[in-house]
Amino acid sequence: MILDKKLLDKVTEEAKSSPRLRMNFNLHESLDAKAQRLFNALEPGTELPIHRHPCTAETYIVVRGRLNVLFYDDNKNVIQRYELSAHSDNFGVHIPKNQWHTLEVLESGTVIFEVKDGPYTPLTAENLL
Repeated sequence: MILDKKLLDKVTEEAKSSPRLRMNFNLHESLDAKAQRLFNALEPGTELPIHRHPCTAETYIVVRGRLNVLFYDDNKNVIQRYELSAHSDNFGVHIPKNQWHTLEVLESGTVIFEVKDGPYTPLTAENLL
């Protein structure tokens, strides 16, 4: 499979028409895969709750567009903020396991490549802030 602009455009159009304003394109074969690799197309206004992953770190690489990644403490205080862009020196972030985080999309058409250990585990109440 070739990973090209046409694929990113397709996933972006799906994100724009989704009520959540985001859409995944999974590269892993199943939710049980040991590595979860995916493109995540994100539009401004998408709401991603402050959350953490207790069993895995997570890495984002911005393929196109621009966003902020925010890290929080246990009291919902922002402790770090990173602006990432496909066209800047800061184009990715590694999020340690158990780190509270969310993101803010700053530009329409933003797509990240996301990697974390599998299998996929849905967020539970204790992992939402």
